Amino acid sequence: MSTLVAIGYPDETTATAASLEADRLSKDLIIQPDAIAVIIRDREGKFHVTTNHHAVAGGTTWGMFWGLLFGMLFFIPVLGMAIGAGLGALTGKLTKNAISKEFQDRIREELQPGTSALFLVVEAVTPDKAVEALSRYGGTVIKSSLSKEAEADLQEALHGGAQQ
Repeated sequence: MSTLVAIGYPDETTATAASLEADRLSKDLIIQPDAIAVIIRDREGKFHVTTNHHAVAGGTTWGMFWGLLFGMLFFIPVLGMAIGAGLGALTGKLTKNAISKEFQDRIREELQPGTSALFLVVEAVTPDKAVEALSRYGGTVIKSSLSKEAEADLQEALHGGAQQ
């Protein structure tokens, strides 16, 4: 089982700084390197998303996951992805199985203009280690567990059911 962890920060810069620590944690195999994202909501209310210190782009499975998640949570366009049957299937998986309504509501409330959040997908055996290592940055932690079934559904939707 994996856990989706969001850590909200009261400014626009802390999530980026914390993502550098998360990147270090990925080298220690506590976090998958592609399963790290930062979203900044600037003072004008515009969203800026980065994953692994690169802008989100279509074509990569984690990029698709983050784009859909943030599109669903914040009603922002799904960044650079074509609309298709697979996209609809993944959106359905995110809304029905994987991400609880409570998690969605809490993160929407947390990410106000002038704030930022770090998002991580961590294995169930390590979320506490990840959160502990990131505790020096403060912030509000919001977690959502992904069941094995929800995880499998998401992976199938991300990969289109075909081997790559």
